[in-house]
Amino acid sequence: MPSEEVNQVTREEWRELGFFYDFDEKSPRWIFVGSRSGLLKFRDLLIDYANNPRNEGLSEHEHYGPYMYLELMTWSEADITEHAICGTLSDFKRLAEMVEGKLGPCNAGDGFSIGAEYAEGSDAVIEFEVRDEGFDPASADPLLSSKEI
Repeated sequence: MPSEEVNQVTREEWRELGFFYDFDEKSPRWIFVGSRSGLLKFRDLLIDYANNPRNEGLSEHEHYGPYMYLELMTWSEADITEHAICGTLSDFKRLAEMVEGKLGPCNAGDGFSIGAEYAEGSDAVIEFEVRDEGFDPASADPLLSSKEI
């Protein structure tokens, strides 16, 4: 069991990321939970990844979040898998636009998903759950104790 100090570092990493994520293997789907401003940080990650020329080569990738299992990976086509969200740099820019467009009219309690419109033929989707501004993404992590410091 992680120490409270490790848990606190993990909480801070969720807060820095701005949203909580997990992958549901049964569905299969990535679940992103955050406030509108927090979920826009995912859009920002996509744009930053796509604008970095270092990421042009196939299989280039970046990991995100406290557990580092959210991965963006450059690939020849858009795909959503349990391992990574994949695509060309142009695909990631397109996904960023989709996230921003779908998030725009959302209020706390709303949700939306992105699947075939990003990655036709993909088995998985990305599901977004919009929470109130001020939502703490660390509070959605079931591996952390409920005690906050």
